[in-house]
Amino acid sequence: MIPNWLMQRAYLTPDKTAFSFKSEKWTFAQLKDRAMTLARKLRTNGLNEGNRIALLGPSNAEMVFIIHACILAGLEIVMLNSRLTKKEIEYQLDDSGATTVIVSDELKSVVSDTAVRQLSFSSLNDSAEQVFVTREIWESDRTITIMYTSGTTGFPKGVRQTAGNHVSSALSSVLNLGLDEEDVWLCAMPLFHISGFSILVRSVLYGMEVQLHEKFDAVKSAQAVGSGSVTRMSVVSLTLDKVLRELEKENTVAHPSFKTMLAGGGPVPIDYLNRAKALEVPVLQTYGMTETSSQTATLSANDAMRKMGSAGKPLFFNQIKIKDTETPGDKGEVFIRGPHVTPGYIGRFSELDPLEDGWLPTGDIGYLDEEGYLYIVDRRSDLIISGGENIYPAEIENILASHPNVREAGVCGIEHLEWGSVPIAFVVMSGELSADDLASFCEERLARYKVPKSFYIVDKLPRNASNKLLRRKLKELVDLE
Repeated sequence: MIPNWLMQRAYLTPDKTAFSFKSEKWTFAQLKDRAMTLARKLRTNGLNEGNRIALLGPSNAEMVFIIHACILAGLEIVMLNSRLTKKEIEYQLDDSGATTVIVSDELKSVVSDTAVRQLSFSSLNDSAEQVFVTREIWESDRTITIMYTSGTTGFPKGVRQTAGNHVSSALSSVLNLGLDEEDVWLCAMPLFHISGFSILVRSVLYGMEVQLHEKFDAVKSAQAVGSGSVTRMSVVSLTLDKVLRELEKENTVAHPSFKTMLAGGGPVPIDYLNRAKALEVPVLQTYGMTETSSQTATLSANDAMRKMGSAGKPLFFNQIKIKDTETPGDKGEVFIRGPHVTPGYIGRFSELDPLEDGWLPTGDIGYLDEEGYLYIVDRRSDLIISGGENIYPAEIENILASHPNVREAGVCGIEHLEWGSVPIAFVVMSGELSADDLASFCEERLARYKVPKSFYIVDKLPRNASNKLLRRKLKELVDLE
């Protein structure tokens, strides 16, 4: 049994700031009042408890109100990625069986051709209110959100995330990171992504303020970190690097009150971690996925430097094992178990059990050291097998990222007649550098078979909405050459 998040929070700390956006702030009482008004308007539009709707909009204040309104109204929310194509969104609408898509006015054209009923933000705001009583207590297996995987292999899967999943994830996180009365979390991650949505969940469970940014802005983020207006922030490697560059440019360091740069979305290059240390930015690597409602493991602040490069130990309620291994350091697929793991999928994958003997196979390759700390090596699907040797793209990317004239790097494998597959690299430059220079740099630091056979200088790398590198798309860049 779980209390209604927002109603309970507004009852406990009504006057505490819930979130800010641009120059405005709202207390939890104000957030509840606005969300309840919208929930009553949703009822007027025929949306009742248990209905499944899709939500498409930007990461702004209005979106926060509507998300909470949908939850108060008892709806299941399919969180649509606003950066997808029309066809990708059509697939998710069709697969999810959503009865209505609630869409911001500026994004109506994206769903204009779909057969699913559309309700714009402005139409919702103009609706009358229908009185109803929101539930005070939720069952833990109530589906709150459905988020589609990024589709790195095959069709994207619609992942159910329950009230129990979200709560166990948030509680595990706070047991690891701690909580201070003055904590403010900078959210520049999209709200349709689990990393962004989980920050909203933590806000109402912890009574913590969120500083919401509609889009990631390196300058604004660095200013917030340096000024002390926020105490925590979620990033991926790309956005971390950009914040660090801004701090370096301004010759400043993080404010003493800044506690956590939570870095997910894949391994962070060691060079970034060393630069962050010099700038007094505490970077804690974390590991999680859509199927686990955000974090599964996170490095604690005390271990940040001693276990640099690790994603830490599993959080309090969670377990991690490496399949078919017995010795610390042996690499294999990461398996996860815990109350934060999804109960299953919807749509075309609804019959697929996400678990193997109670454990979730992640598709990630990693290992546990002798103390039980998790290290993620790479995605299993991205593994390059060359002449019988395993090559992990992230290892090569980390080496390339350590070059002062390299801003970003991506590595994938291509077929080779003799070796089966060989690595190639794509590099975004921040200074003058040739392919020969890059090859020499790698040859000094990598075994010969790991050195990319070709280097491509590009303007940008393919990334998803959360700025995660899409290695499968790198091969398409080769086709353009």
